[in-house]
Amino acid sequence: MDQELIVPYIEFLSQFITSDRLQRFEEVLSNRTRHITMVIEDIYQPQNASAVVRTSECLGLQDIHIIEQNNVYELNKDVVVGASKWIRMHKHKKNPNNTRTCYERLRAAGYKIYATTPNINGYTPDTLPLDEKVAIVLGNEGEGLSATAIEEADGCIQIPMYGFTESYNISVAASIIAYELVQRLHASEIEWQLNEDEKNEIRLRWMKKVLRRVELFESEFYTRRGGKK
Repeated sequence: MDQELIVPYIEFLSQFITSDRLQRFEEVLSNRTRHITMVIEDIYQPQNASAVVRTSECLGLQDIHIIEQNNVYELNKDVVVGASKWIRMHKHKKNPNNTRTCYERLRAAGYKIYATTPNINGYTPDTLPLDEKVAIVLGNEGEGLSATAIEEADGCIQIPMYGFTESYNISVAASIIAYELVQRLHASEIEWQLNEDEKNEIRLRWMKKVLRRVELFESEFYTRRGGKK
């Protein structure tokens, strides 16, 4: 759809969605951000992958990046509880080195990339710089992050541990890091909110998610405009 038609189409679709639902969209959009994103590399346990998606959506992160190199990403519907419907999932799986491809796309979008590892001294969730957009990369349950993910990151982040166990479960690590970073972001003077174009893009996607047979609404919209697309 042409950019100039997005706002009129949103206004058109709004007629068929309850005011309570539209108000909820606006409440959630006001707290959505792309200043922080989570990246998961080669996760093979659906419950862990789903928990990261659910946590990210609950905390207002709009995007999550999924790297599939050796393992196929799957969701556990009982864990994700519909969160994947509202968050944008970017899959990287078509290249010889999908981690490198993902990093290139993140950097092109202005992100600094931080690999999560318990074995390398680096930033902690309360010291990581947030003046630029940040992508937090988490590895799989068995081997952790790949060498590429660590070596080509801009830095590392670790969660302090005080027990005998070597590392946190990936979903727990994602929750701890994302929660701390989001709280810091909200308390800062950083302009972390979405711009109006981003909000409109997301509004439209969400509206299409809640309307049945949305293609009929689109056809009617163009008919009322004289058939011009």
